[in-house]
Formats: sequence, C-alpha cells, structure tokens
Amino acid sequence: MSSVYLILPVVLPILGGAVMPLLHLSGKKRNLFLEILVLVTSLLAVLCVLRRPQDGFILFHLTGNLDFALRLDGLGSVFVCVIAFLWPLATLYAFEYMRHEERTTSFFAFYTMTYGVTLGIAMAENLVTMYLFYELLTLVSVYLVMHPMTKKALHASRVYLYYSIGGAAFAFVALVFIIIFGGTTDFIMGGVLDMDLVGDNVTIVLIVYLLAFWGFGVKAAVIPFQGWLPQASVAPTPVTALLHAVAVVKSGAFAVMRLTYYCFGAELIRGTWAHFAVMSIVMASILYGSTMAVKETHFKRRLAFSTVSNLSYVLLGVTMMSPQGLLAGMCHLVIHAFMKIGAFFCAGAVLHQSQKTYVDELNGLGRRMPYVFTVFVICGLSLIGIPGFAGFISKWNIAAAAMELGNDYPYAYGAVAVLLYSALMTAVYILTVAVRAWFPDKGSAEAKMKEIRDPNWEMKLPLGIFAAFVLMWGVYSEPLLRLLRAVAQGVF
Repeated sequence: MSSVYLILPVVLPILGGAVMPLLHLSGKKRNLFLEILVLVTSLLAVLCVLRRPQDGFILFHLTGNLDFALRLDGLGSVFVCVIAFLWPLATLYAFEYMRHEERTTSFFAFYTMTYGVTLGIAMAENLVTMYLFYELLTLVSVYLVMHPMTKKALHASRVYLYYSIGGAAFAFVALVFIIIFGGTTDFIMGGVLDMDLVGDNVTIVLIVYLLAFWGFGVKAAVIPFQGWLPQASVAPTPVTALLHAVAVVKSGAFAVMRLTYYCFGAELIRGTWAHFAVMSIVMASILYGSTMAVKETHFKRRLAFSTVSNLSYVLLGVTMMSPQGLLAGMCHLVIHAFMKIGAFFCAGAVLHQSQKTYVDELNGLGRRMPYVFTVFVICGLSLIGIPGFAGFISKWNIAAAAMELGNDYPYAYGAVAVLLYSALMTAVYILTVAVRAWFPDKGSAEAKMKEIRDPNWEMKLPLGIFAAFVLMWGVYSEPLLRLLRAVAQGVF
C-alpha cells in the first residue's frame, strides 16, 4: 500500500467538518452525512493499519531535516484502532444527545475535525508532526468545551486553554532539545539522542525530560496540572466522554509514551532521579484522583476525577521504563477507553432522560433505566478491577510491571500499594452509585420517576457494544495482549 494513503483518514474528517456549515444540512441529512463521513474515515484508518506501508509520507518539508510527515508503526496502529472503533459509536450517541441543543452544526463540525486531528497525533512520524497536531487538538477541542456558552463553560474552556498552552511551552523545550541533540526527530524505539553530543550533560537531559513529561502530561491531567479536567465536565457528554476516554487525555498519555520510549529512551531514564520523580507524580495523581472521586457528589465530575486517576494508571505503566511497563500502559490505555466511555455515556443518558446530575438524585433510577445502569455496573466493576472484567487484566499487568521493577528498585513496590488503595476508593465511588440506583432507600420518590425510561437505540447500541468488549476482554484477552506485547518489544 502506498504511503500517500496515510493522509486520507487525517484530512477527510478535518475537511468534512470544516465544510459542513457551508452545506446547510440539518436534521437527518446532516446526521447521515456525518455518520458516513466518520465511518469512511474509520474504514480508511483500519485499512492503513492492516496494509501498513513501510515508509512514511512527507506532507511538506519544514527546514533542515524537519518534515511534517505521517507514518504508522505498532504503537500508532494501536491508538488508531481505538480511535477508529470508538468515534463512529460516539457520533451515533451524540445524535440523540444533541437533538434538542442549540448550535449543533458548529458542534458537529468541530467534533468531526477533532477526529482527524487525533488520528494525526496517532499517525505522526516524528516529534515535530506530533507536536503540531497536539497543538491543533487544543484549538479544535476548546470550542467543544465552551459549546454550552454558559458562564461555567466559558470559564472551563479558558482554564483548559491556559493549561494546554502552558503544557505546550514545556513540551516545546523537549522538541528543541531533541532537534539539537538527536540525530533525528523520527520516532525510533530506544530513543534518538546522540550521547556523543549530550556528553556530560545527562542532568540537563533528565531535567528536559521531566519538563516534557509535565508538558505532554497536562492533557493526561497529571498533578499539578489536573485542574482543567473536572471543570471540562460542563461540556456536553459526547464531548466529555471523548475528552476523558479517547481524544485529549489519551493523546496526552500516547505522547508521553512516544517521548519516553521513542525519543529519550527508557534505558537512559531508568534508575535516575527523573525516573523516580515521574513515578512519584503519577502515583500522587492516582491517589488524588481516586480520593477526590469519592468526595465528589456530581455524577459526571465524579467520573472526571476517576479519569485523573486512571490516566495515571496508564502513565504508571509507562514510567516502569520496561517492555512490560509499556505493555501494561498500552493495555490500560485501550481497556480504559472502552470502560470509561461506557460509564460516561451512562451518566449522559441519565442526564438526558431524567435531568438528574447528582449522585443523591439517582435513587431508584436503575429500575426505571435498567439497560443504562446494567452497562454502568459492568463498566464500573471493570474500573474497580474485579476479576472477570477487562479492567482486572490491565491492572494486573501494571502490578506485574511494578513487581518486576521492584526487583531492582524497591521503590516500585509502592506502586502496588497505590493500586490497592485506588481499587478500594474506586469500589466506593462506583458502588455507591450502583447501590443507590438499584436499591433505593425506603420512601425515595420513585413515584415521581414514572416518565423516566431508557434512551432510544442510538444511545443503547454504543453502550451495549462497550459493555460487550469489557466482558469479552475480561475472559479472553490473550489476542490483545499478544499484539501489545509485540509492540512493546518493538517487533510489530
């Protein structure tokens, strides 16, 4: 397959979203146009993975040896497949959710452009290309956060923008550093730094790595830059679900993987003070996110704090600086995408059908919306890490990577304690919702909920598919793990 085709799944949704307001489509015609556009994009993306060209495709030359180019390797292919599978389902869900909202054409325009930009991050051949797409992701997604145009939404969008711009400044330092001290900005497993050029300046390398980790980690909501994520939950649920499960936060985690294993090199970082610094950052983020989720009474914000915790699960695997750690991080990146988008879509369905937003308002809703809350329980048990559900598989691999690292650096055993604490907190903030919904207190106002029912098929179909994957991977995950193991070892 010629590498020129790599550009199609990136450009098609960006152009399609940009021209959509000019077509003056509305209602069913617009929805049909969007779903076909997204499905065709996903098909093209999957075909690029299945018939992956060996060479990259240079869109244009910047200067020197810097190119704006696309290329698919193993890690990029994994992220592309996750995005390509989830986006059409999220779009279908959004049709029903946004049916009675205002400015839906502009919403879907930016929503679709975000798809192409996220694919651009996944398919970037080098750090320059990924950085430019990363910045473009901020620009196209900030409108989605402010879409309700309420005071809270406008404030949340400004906070998101400020955090993202600050993170970009940190990441830019690493970009310049790699340009100067690397033979190339291309992503190469093991890193690209020329140690002859670095010389005795290893401390500078570690400082730059830490700054870049924070810079790209802003979108993954690591401490102390996690503040934007809970506030962004004011956006419509199709946006928050993609922000918290697929596009923005996963792009942050993906970028840290690229930075660690394909730019600086895990072997260079392993065992240094910077190694333990980034591990400490992500462990603190896990503790903070899971604890705050227990305290939070707003349904969507509770799940937002859960995302702060779970994204750092991904990064905890990444910071093990080993093939097993990279495998664990990729595994949780994939599985968390399915179980968290399912949980967020359940919260969105509750808001859409009942207008209830707080946990203490959910008494008895499980009996009125059994389909939604069954899916929520499945996704929730997976988030806890109960055996038989997909979340157990990814958390087990993270713990295994920590135990492996602990043989050389006992500090890593602390990661296992953090995982156990977070599992306990996750059980509390998930099960309190499930118990309220299915087993309401006596005297709760169930009679006032007679008009509340499960949503239509446009919402139920995506939820059912997410739940099916969570259950399937819980009992049969070996094909997924085999693929991720090959990527982590650099043979795919």
